[in-house]
Amino acid sequence: MFRLIFRTWHYSVAFLSQLFDERADPRVQIEQAIEEAKRQHGLLAEQAAAVIGNQRELQLKIARGNAELDRLDASTAQALRLADAARSKGDQQGAARYERTAQLLATQLAAAQSSLSDLRELHERAAAGAAAARRAVEQNAFTLQRQMAERSKLLTEIEAARMQERMAEAINRIGELAPAANVPTLPRIQEKIDRRIGRGAGRLEIASNGVESQLLEIERAVVDARGEELLDEIRRREGLAPVKEE
Repeated sequence: MFRLIFRTWHYSVAFLSQLFDERADPRVQIEQAIEEAKRQHGLLAEQAAAVIGNQRELQLKIARGNAELDRLDASTAQALRLADAARSKGDQQGAARYERTAQLLATQLAAAQSSLSDLRELHERAAAGAAAARRAVEQNAFTLQRQMAERSKLLTEIEAARMQERMAEAINRIGELAPAANVPTLPRIQEKIDRRIGRGAGRLEIASNGVESQLLEIERAVVDARGEELLDEIRRREGLAPVKEE
């Protein structure tokens, strides 16, 4: 039962995550990814700074250790010289005192050498770690730069995709748009014009074939014949030759 509940919860989370990824704004997701990469780079840089700082600290300790070795070595040698000078003067107590001081200084010198040796070993490890940290930071910086360039590319592709979607949507709407009811379309206007031309031609044909049209033609022929007669009479009266028809 517990396993079934766990699997159901796991599938639900996966489904919701997939649903969120499908509906989320890609630009927002890109910015979130870049911000996360910057945050990770900042943490890596801080860790690298701590490693490099540890190396620098060890370098300072080694420098002070070397200075302390030089001081102890010089002090031990001076104590031995003073002990030798005291013995040459027959001052055995003074010589013994300087010998004890030299022995104490030599013991301190040995301890300082051992400590310095440990510091040098730690410094070698720290130097290797610092070098690795620098390489990691440089590599991550390069990766971040590539992600920033990829971000610009992805944003450009997203805008291009959105432009294509808007163009496709506009083209689809062109076919869906219908003219308003009170605005005639060009095909409808052409249909009306053709109808009027057809009706006018029909009326003319009917009028031309009617009795009234025939009577008009007869009257026009009579008038035209009378006009020709009058024209001939006037020519004869004026002594003009008749016009020959070609």
